[in-house]
Amino acid sequence: MLVLTTATLPASETDDRIEAAAKSSYVFKTFLKEDPITTSSKDGAVTLTGTVKDADHKQLAQDTVAELPGVKSVENKIEIKDSPPEHSDTWLFLKVKNTLAFHRSVSAMNTTVAVNQGVATLTGEASSEAQKELTTAYTADVEGITSVKNEMTVAAATPAPVLSLAVMIDDASISAQVRGALFMHRSTSAFKTSVSTTDGVVTVGGSAKNTAKRISSRRSPRTSTA
Repeated sequence: MLVLTTATLPASETDDRIEAAAKSSYVFKTFLKEDPITTSSKDGAVTLTGTVKDADHKQLAQDTVAELPGVKSVENKIEIKDSPPEHSDTWLFLKVKNTLAFHRSVSAMNTTVAVNQGVATLTGEASSEAQKELTTAYTADVEGITSVKNEMTVAAATPAPVLSLAVMIDDASISAQVRGALFMHRSTSAFKTSVSTTDGVVTVGGSAKNTAKRISSRRSPRTSTA
C-alpha cells in the first residue's frame, strides 16, 4: 500500500509524489507496463498522455491515478491506437485476457486464449480443477463470447505462493481493478457503483437491480458492500 501525506507538502513536491506513485503503482507496473503512458501533475491536476491499444487500459490508468492521494482531477489524453474492430475475434481475445488478468484466482499468464467466431478455446495449465472452472466462468462472462472450450490441463498440487512486500498491491490499484472487473462482467457491467479501498479492504456502494447483481459484486475477497 502506498501511503502519501500531502497536507504540509509544497505543491511541487506533492506533484512529484503523485507522478512517482502512479509510476510505481501495481497497475502501472503490471497491466500497463507495455503502454507508453506519461503522468504529469500540476497542483494536483493530473494529465495522462501516451498511447494504448485497448480502451480498457486507458480507463484503468485514469481510475488508478484518480485514487492517489493529492490528486484533484484527471484529464485523460491517452490515445487508443491500432484497436481492433469492436466484437471482432481479436477484440474479444483482448477482453478475455484483460478479464483473466483482473482476477488473482486465475492465471492469465498460464492461460492461452484463442477466439474464433466468438468461440473461446483455452489451453495451458491450471493450478487446480477449481481454477480451471473459474477460468471458464470468467471467459464465458465476457460479452460477445458465445461458448468456451476449456482444454487446460491441471498441474500437480503445489503450495500457494506468498506475496512479498515488493509485490503487495496498493489501494489505488485495487480500486481500479475492482471497477474494471465489474465493468467487464456482463452481469455487473451496468451496475452503478462507487469503489473505495483502505488498507486492502474494498467497499462497494451504489445500487443493484436485484440480489444476484449485489452478490456478483462481492465475489472478491475482503470486500464489503454499502
